[in-house]
Amino acid sequence: MGGALGTLGEKRIEVNMSNIIRSAFILAMASAAFPAGTAQAREKVDEKRLSDHVKVLASDAFEGRGIATEGEKKTVKYLSEQFEAAGLQPGGDKGDDGKRSWTQAVPLIKSSFDGPVTATLAMGKQPPRTLKQGEDVAILPTQTDDTRVTMENAPLVFLGYGVSAPERQWDDFKGFDLKGKIGVVLINDPDFETGKGDFGGKAMTYYGRWTYKYEEAARQGALGLLIVHETAPAAYGWATVKNSFTDDQFDIIRDNNAGVHVPLKGWIQHDVAVELFKNAGQDFDALKAKAQTRDFAPVLLEGAALSVAFNARHDKIVTNNVIGFLPGKKQAEEAVIYSAHWDHLGVGEPDAKGDKIYNGAVDNGTGLAALLEVARLQAKAAAPARSVVFLSVTSEETGLLGSMYYAANPLYPLPKTAAVLNFDALTTNGRAKNISPFGNGDVSLEDDVASYAKAEDRVFTPDPKPEAGLFYRSDHFSFAKAGVPAMSFGLDGARNLVKGGKAAGEAWYKTYVAERYHQPADEWSADWDLSGIAEDVDLVYRMGSDLANSNKWPAWHDGSEFKKVREESAGERQ
Repeated sequence: MGGALGTLGEKRIEVNMSNIIRSAFILAMASAAFPAGTAQAREKVDEKRLSDHVKVLASDAFEGRGIATEGEKKTVKYLSEQFEAAGLQPGGDKGDDGKRSWTQAVPLIKSSFDGPVTATLAMGKQPPRTLKQGEDVAILPTQTDDTRVTMENAPLVFLGYGVSAPERQWDDFKGFDLKGKIGVVLINDPDFETGKGDFGGKAMTYYGRWTYKYEEAARQGALGLLIVHETAPAAYGWATVKNSFTDDQFDIIRDNNAGVHVPLKGWIQHDVAVELFKNAGQDFDALKAKAQTRDFAPVLLEGAALSVAFNARHDKIVTNNVIGFLPGKKQAEEAVIYSAHWDHLGVGEPDAKGDKIYNGAVDNGTGLAALLEVARLQAKAAAPARSVVFLSVTSEETGLLGSMYYAANPLYPLPKTAAVLNFDALTTNGRAKNISPFGNGDVSLEDDVASYAKAEDRVFTPDPKPEAGLFYRSDHFSFAKAGVPAMSFGLDGARNLVKGGKAAGEAWYKTYVAERYHQPADEWSADWDLSGIAEDVDLVYRMGSDLANSNKWPAWHDGSEFKKVREESAGERQ
């Protein structure tokens, strides 16, 4: 385990020991047991400020913070005003006058349905089955350039997990010609069910993510791809699929959309898939077991075909990252980034109570509140040696697009960005004896968190649910792919709570994911216990502040897929 960043400098103490000076001396000596940056008197994270920020940002007035909506305008205005009130400088795009604004423009393509979706499934000798959008399937508006998608009896092919990984000697496609055909694949990795194999066991790799599976289907020349939904390997229920994938979809502007997008993307309910396989003369569970081996080869589902028709429209929009900046006093060209996404799902399908505003209080009102509170505290502290960037990104919910855009168009050079510390959906169930990352990252930052936690008589524990692939599901991943050491702090199903222990922590997590995650019920509550958020955010702030006042360069551990990318820019950090 690595030590905490920085060292505690020696202090000169005057000999005149009045009561006040003696008290100060005792406090200084007591703080020597803690990592650097904690010895000086400083203000703590304020729970009420956290709650107040979430209450505003997750209110109905902000309409679920959908991108390119009135909700975005209100969110950008609120964040900019809060950054300014904290004492930050604008850190976004430069205008014609050379001055920076509070925002970085992020151009995107919004793909939407222009009318209803019809889908019919032919299943061998059985009568065709009409599939209900949002119930039986979740079909996405096409992200190719097509404005009309019509498929008549397109054959269906089971493609296992839809993985092509030459470095692991794994190929689910085996050269099968997918032209004019729709693939059906399983979610997660081949190792998920057994916890053993070539894909990290229970820990999800990027091959397990839905984003990868759609991209690989495009590379393989498929007409479309359906992902079979199962709650455990997906790490979320069907309600999340329905709410996330049947509405507008967004992407960065590309030269060749067809190179990364198949015309038809969708999810299919597990029970519908089982029925489909049965009527094609196949056993779903048996084929699923076969797909967990290298010997698997594509299986044409005899008599099974899908007919789909819908209209789509594609509009160019501009959404915004919101950026505050504190200039460094010594190493101004170097930076530490704190980040959190501001967007959520906006206004969508009503729930059973008729509520159609997806407020996004926990996800990610809590992360925004943490970002604003750290900005306030950092701005009140002495000017840091390195610059500190407060980056609130757009379009996380649509594929990490805001952070992806920033990583491709950085306003502060990534080779000289020491680290990215990201907040995403923090838990509201009180203090915990431990702290965990939002996905294991194999990076020295995790060792540093462990050191800071130990100084508080807390314990750092690895991500308790590596099979959920959380590391690939938050904005720090965009920076990791670019080589920047990054980690995220967020939902944790293994919080060992001070009140209630691990059982209470797991119960909260399960309830949130099942009943509120990506649903209108994710609303602010006056009954939240934010003491745990305050404690975690305070730890992250101290660690980031110490890093900003050091010459330390966090690094990826040996074996990390991001280590080589970072090392390619090593010369720029000397």
